[in-house]
Amino acid sequence: MIPKLTFGRTGHLSTRILFGAAALANVTQAEADQTLDVLLEYGVNHIDTAASYGDSELRIGPWMAKYRSQFFLATKTGERTYQKAREQIHRSLERLRTDKIDLIQLHYLVNPQEWEVAMGPGGALEAAIEARDQGLVRFIGVTGHDLTVAAMHLRALQRFDFDSVLLPYNYLIMQNAQYAADFEALVALCRQRNVAIQTIKSITRGPWGDQPHFASTWYEPLSEQAAIDKAVHWVLGTPDFFLNTVGDIHLLPKVLDAASRFTQRPSDAEMQQFLAESALTPLFTH
Repeated sequence: MIPKLTFGRTGHLSTRILFGAAALANVTQAEADQTLDVLLEYGVNHIDTAASYGDSELRIGPWMAKYRSQFFLATKTGERTYQKAREQIHRSLERLRTDKIDLIQLHYLVNPQEWEVAMGPGGALEAAIEARDQGLVRFIGVTGHDLTVAAMHLRALQRFDFDSVLLPYNYLIMQNAQYAADFEALVALCRQRNVAIQTIKSITRGPWGDQPHFASTWYEPLSEQAAIDKAVHWVLGTPDFFLNTVGDIHLLPKVLDAASRFTQRPSDAEMQQFLAESALTPLFTH
């Protein structure tokens, strides 16, 4: 089984592996139900989806009648204004077939202009706070990627006391000095405030090249079990981080298998060798 950790200040004991439900964006209900069986097998008890993840919310909805109490359920709104975000939150509740979401997150909040709209008067944050006040959601988080995301999340936490953050974290991206510095500053504040730290892109190899796409992810993922083990174990080596799984249902079991066998973080020398052998290339370059 996969170890559990209290998810920030929420009090929920979440598995350190969170199911990244972008993997359900373009699958049938039968395939989604098979994925649920895999999650239950490994004891995963935290689902992270988004309104923009295709049919993901619709695929999770049927699970909720029987399993709602077993999962911490998180979704996201990518809208920036109060009215549109409010409508999307209510739509997510309908699609997920539940009367309460545990965590609503402002999705991909990195662009400075969009940030000002979402965080300002009449912005999406007001809709999230209203939903929390109405008992429709319990907690509020912020997500994003790109090289500026850590700095933008730090800015967001200075404007509002979010309960969680979500951003990329893997060995290669932490070799970028500016990203690493911003990331560590964000982590320091999150630890001070007991804000949950969710990481993504753990098994990224790099952008897709000319080869045929063998996975449903928008980037080329690692696919060999030994490589996935190294990448997953490196992330889990930071004991208070959560790892969101890959956006492909066929690679999901490999990530869960790796997590279930975690004992210690690979050394820096091992990761340098892994970086060279796996031909990792930066996914974010600006």
